Amino acid sequence: MATVNIQQLRKNYGTIPVLHGIDLEIADGQFVSLVGASGCGKSTLLRMIAGLESVTSGSIELNGRVINDLSPKDRDIAMVFQNYALYPHMTVAQNMGFSLHLRKEPPQRIDQAVRETAELLGLAPYLDRYPKALSGGQRQRVAMGRAIVRQPQVFLFDEPLSNLDAKLRVQMRIEIRTLQRRLGTTAIYVTHDQMEAMTMSDLIVVMNAGRIEQVGAPIDVYDHPANLFVATFIGSPAMNLIEGTLEHEAGLSLVRVGDHRITLGRPIDLPPSTPVVVGIRPEHVTLAPLEGPTFSLPFNVELIEPTGADSHVYGRACGTQVVASLSRRDSLALGEHVTLRGRCEQLHVFDKASGLRVV
Repeated sequence: MATVNIQQLRKNYGTIPVLHGIDLEIADGQFVSLVGASGCGKSTLLRMIAGLESVTSGSIELNGRVINDLSPKDRDIAMVFQNYALYPHMTVAQNMGFSLHLRKEPPQRIDQAVRETAELLGLAPYLDRYPKALSGGQRQRVAMGRAIVRQPQVFLFDEPLSNLDAKLRVQMRIEIRTLQRRLGTTAIYVTHDQMEAMTMSDLIVVMNAGRIEQVGAPIDVYDHPANLFVATFIGSPAMNLIEGTLEHEAGLSLVRVGDHRITLGRPIDLPPSTPVVVGIRPEHVTLAPLEGPTFSLPFNVELIEPTGADSHVYGRACGTQVVASLSRRDSLALGEHVTLRGRCEQLHVFDKASGLRVV
């Protein structure tokens, strides 16, 4: 098992900086997801940990040992790639045992390790098949099995589910997480799919333009986004953002948006007239009356998307495009004017100038 400690890690391609001083600590046995839009640097960071990309400056430590200059084969790290990277001329058993063969392990040891791993992954009936005879999910299991037989200190996953259909993605993410917990091996998982990151991780690392925006447990990142980028990236549908200016009245703070005022229900330590952005999760509004400190928004219905249990209702509130996740049993019509209500405690407030969360 292993801890991974990354300090001031930088990567340049020529004169172009790609990673800008990454600091990250990963505890033994944690499942950590690196999440962000395409081009944010998450796969580059993963490849640097694997030894497939050189380090411009900074350090990568595995169990307290700097591994910057170690070759990939000497790092005791196994990587599962997006495209599976299976050898088409080898059987499932040969693919899974290939790394042990390169180590010149005894054939009996290789056969035992492959069969035990195949049983773990439900691949025992397919050991004599070639990759072309397998489904996408089975190929992904073979790629995972090839990593598991090595018994590495760290698993690295580079968007391993991106080639699978939606239903199989859900099944495979459950299997990967269950397997990682059973093995207890530290895992670092790269994905652009924030749902994968939310459901699988002990820790989420949100990246943007080569920098870490926030690190935390999934529910903490969701409930307390550090800034506007995290607020809009984590969550589906994305958080609604309404711009306005701050006002203070009777010991409380409000945000003025045109002729409407959104009551925040608590004081905000910023000067009056400060430009701010109010964040509202789509699921935190309702048509029903609420008790306690609440806010209200006039809302004009423009589009209704039934999703099954709920409906995503799109419209305008305070001159801004807003989406509300409402019960499918709420009877609404296009063009209807209604009032959305929510609890003040569930509002998020960001300083518009810096983008940082203030409440």
